[in-house]
Amino acid sequence: MRAIELNGFGGPEVMEWTVTVDPEPGPGEVLVEVVAAGVNRADVLQRRGFYQPPADASSVLGLECSGTVVQLGEGVRDWQVGDRVCALLSGGGYAERVAVPATQLLPIPDGLDLVAAAGLPEVAATVWSNLVLTAGLRAGQLVLIHGGGGGIGTHAIQVARQLGARVAVTAGSDEKLARCAELGAELLINYRTQDFVAEMAAQPAPGGGAGADVILDNMGAVYLQRNVEALAPHGQLIVIGMQGGVTGELDLGALLRKWGTVQATNLRGRPRVGVGSKAEVVAAVRAELWPLVAAGEVVPVIHAELPVTEAARAHELLDEPATFGKVVLRVRE
Repeated sequence: MRAIELNGFGGPEVMEWTVTVDPEPGPGEVLVEVVAAGVNRADVLQRRGFYQPPADASSVLGLECSGTVVQLGEGVRDWQVGDRVCALLSGGGYAERVAVPATQLLPIPDGLDLVAAAGLPEVAATVWSNLVLTAGLRAGQLVLIHGGGGGIGTHAIQVARQLGARVAVTAGSDEKLARCAELGAELLINYRTQDFVAEMAAQPAPGGGAGADVILDNMGAVYLQRNVEALAPHGQLIVIGMQGGVTGELDLGALLRKWGTVQATNLRGRPRVGVGSKAEVVAAVRAELWPLVAAGEVVPVIHAELPVTEAARAHELLDEPATFGKVVLRVRE
């Protein structure tokens, strides 16, 4: 088969569409013929040499894909050859075929475009595991979503609104904020011209005080202390990214005064099965979120679809200010 292989670490030019070894499904796995693969910032970090895949994962980039089941591994009973699926991966999506644990598959809802579906599994699992399974976000609470115009941000806005939460977002342009409002965000913060800490201080919290009940943060160190200041009493800061660095200072006194919680989570490094596993997260997504997707209440937001041979351009798009939502690679028509 063909796949995107890395010719060293560095810029987008190190990615090469080349012939490589065909994967074989092991026990409990299926082989998926890939139609499209979602592009994620973790792929960029891996390409640069900053994010090694788990020991049991493919070295090929790609944490999500869509396609058709073409082979079943030993013991697989819940899927059939020919099923249209999308999948949460530990790696291997930028390829013509990928082996994936059957517990990490999701059916394609009726009416959903197969290519667009490739941009759902990673964001759906990330958002649901953090906002719902970890933070327990509920109706009436205020959630602050940093990076509202990104793939995770555009999905998180929709999920939070379906949960009945109030949604605040940060983004770097008024144009992006306007599109976030169309998805359901009500408090729009341009981080270039506004201070999100001050904006949160003006928001009364249901239990008294002011601030965000939950903050979903992709920036890491650079926002750490300011995020704590922006929390409501008993608020939760969930860190899912480190775009702003890995080392920061935390005023524990401020956190104590808020009775606050800081938690960092990682999806790719979760075990396949067991408590807190990928299988557990995907099962929850299928049971609780997938009906909303099927009903069109939560939709994939796709900025661009490119052929897999243009993976370099897809990676460049992630850093362009105008990009809103996900970038997807088409592996076959």
